[in-house]
Amino acid sequence: MDARSVIMAVRDGKGLAPEAAQWFARGLANGSISDAQAGSFAMAVLLKGIGADGRVALTEAMRDSGQVMTWDLPGPVVDKHSTGGIGDSVSLLLAPALAACGVYVPMISGRGLGHTGGTLDKMEAIPGYRALPGIEALRQVVKDVGCAIVGATDEIAPADRRLYGIRDISGTVESIDLITSSILSKKLAAGLGALVLDVKVGSGAFMANIEDARALAQSLVRTANDAGCHTSALITDMSQSLGHSAGNALEVIEVMETLTGTSVNEALWDVTSALGGEVLTLAGKAANLDEGAALIDHALESGRAAEIFGRMVGALGGPMDFVERYPDRLPSAPVFRIVPSPRDGYVARVNARALGEAVVHLGGGRLVGTDRVNPSVGLSGLAVIGEEMQRGEPIAMVHASTDDKADAAVQAVLAAYELTGKMPDEPPLIHERIGPEDVA
Repeated sequence: MDARSVIMAVRDGKGLAPEAAQWFARGLANGSISDAQAGSFAMAVLLKGIGADGRVALTEAMRDSGQVMTWDLPGPVVDKHSTGGIGDSVSLLLAPALAACGVYVPMISGRGLGHTGGTLDKMEAIPGYRALPGIEALRQVVKDVGCAIVGATDEIAPADRRLYGIRDISGTVESIDLITSSILSKKLAAGLGALVLDVKVGSGAFMANIEDARALAQSLVRTANDAGCHTSALITDMSQSLGHSAGNALEVIEVMETLTGTSVNEALWDVTSALGGEVLTLAGKAANLDEGAALIDHALESGRAAEIFGRMVGALGGPMDFVERYPDRLPSAPVFRIVPSPRDGYVARVNARALGEAVVHLGGGRLVGTDRVNPSVGLSGLAVIGEEMQRGEPIAMVHASTDDKADAAVQAVLAAYELTGKMPDEPPLIHERIGPEDVA
């Protein structure tokens, strides 16, 4: 077998056999496949597709290209993955809530990508928090605490790490086959028994329309289940920021307010509850979705999730008193601006992507991969669709490092909001559910 024969088979519409996928993934991981060959392979997959069987083969091959974790724990091992959005800090609520329900959560997460926020960047806003502790530390924290939110090590799915970079420079990022295998190879390498997927749709998502989001959700659910992991997906709304804040430390504050009950964000809570209900049912810890959601609600309401979050932060190098002292422990930006509503009216539409890009330009994300993230900057108090505004009333607040960046962000936020004289219909938080039974 050689790279040329594998690429030609895909190019000619013959798909990707398991043995070819394994051979190619090993070559990606050990460097015997060149960048040119990897790019040709990615382009062939984009143009011709590899079908359902090929997606499973590529997912399993990239999963097996590095370390695949195994667990010996007194409960199921589960996780959640989001395709990315604005103000989406659900992972920080869900991981400890799931742990409080008796499951174990090795949540291997990523950094911000483009206009979307990254879970690791949010956790690293907490002083001292080690987001890349290594496999053995991950094992210990999951065993002792019940959950750990960390980044992938070099040992996890190295073939995907290589192909991921190639996709960006070869113009093949949008291939559903490649997106599916990339997401799932990393997740399944964590040794999961159950997985829930949060597929975003709307102006702030990578999938802006429901048809594309549904196609990705169906591909992910079918591939994961065929690869042996009980998986379902929710298609959730990203036509506006999910939280009232967008920016790393600001989102952590919103999470802590929700965990401690001082100021509950109902949208964050509801999506967390629904996703948690899904994965608890898949893992056999709840009889049905309603029971699973109720268990998550109780974990949040009782303060148990907050306690576990604090233990996780302490175990990974953050302040031991973080839950009690989070306002003092998180960084704050030196410049503050109110964004005033330009007129009376109702919020009709929000360009959520533009809000995400405003956070990136403030320094809360990366314009290039080498950029350092400023954890303190971002937006808070974001008005939501259907909210009635009066002229001069705050649509949002800007937290910035300089006056110039603050002024630019104010203009960007104003441009992202559309007001109308008639109250609009509010978008549903959850558009669709796709379970194993829907893709069998």
